[in-house]
Amino acid sequence: MTDTDFLLTARALTKKVTSPEGELTILDDVSLVVRRGETAAVVGPSGAGKSTLLALLAGLDEPTTGQVWLGDEELTALDEDGRAGLRNRKVGFIFQSFHLLPSLTALENVLLPLELSGVDHEKERARKALSRVGLDSRLNHYPRQLSGGEKQRVAIARAFVTEPSLLFADEPTGNLDNKTGERIMNLLFELNAAAETTLVLVTHEVAAANRCHRVFELEAGRLLNSGS
Repeated sequence: MTDTDFLLTARALTKKVTSPEGELTILDDVSLVVRRGETAAVVGPSGAGKSTLLALLAGLDEPTTGQVWLGDEELTALDEDGRAGLRNRKVGFIFQSFHLLPSLTALENVLLPLELSGVDHEKERARKALSRVGLDSRLNHYPRQLSGGEKQRVAIARAFVTEPSLLFADEPTGNLDNKTGERIMNLLFELNAAAETTLVLVTHEVAAANRCHRVFELEAGRLLNSGS
């Protein structure tokens, strides 16, 4: 069990994989906590284990050893279906490569998690989410008809539309030019503050990390600080 103020808790997370050279340790004994409503950045050089840590915290991958709690539910004690159900109820995602379905319009992409959750008035909610990211005129456009910044706005709308308790963003501006990336990051922080969502942001941008309450620095799979 965890403190009720902690939305995300990781204890002694270790991830090892086998390779032709032998066993590799991707993450080594990582422990951290993020409180409800906080923003936390995960930073470090390429290959430090940032995306692996995010995948473990989100239950997209399983640690070799260690535990993850989302609130008072132990994510690492659940099977794959259980983890998927918990993510569907409480977690949103924004990825560097957008992860939009090319055969669906912007509106249909945002509708998808609502339909999976079986919520009421899903079309109205999806339209409002796209309106909040400035895409009222792009509802029926397909991803191929959108710019990179517009695609990420759709992805942000999709992430927030289910009103998640926790939002994971993995290098959300990595595929965008600097000016567009800055606008997208501002939008992300504005929406996050308005929704009072807990945000875990993997980023290489110092300015973005400095906007967060906590900054966790990884190097060679080990956590260098407590994030305070």
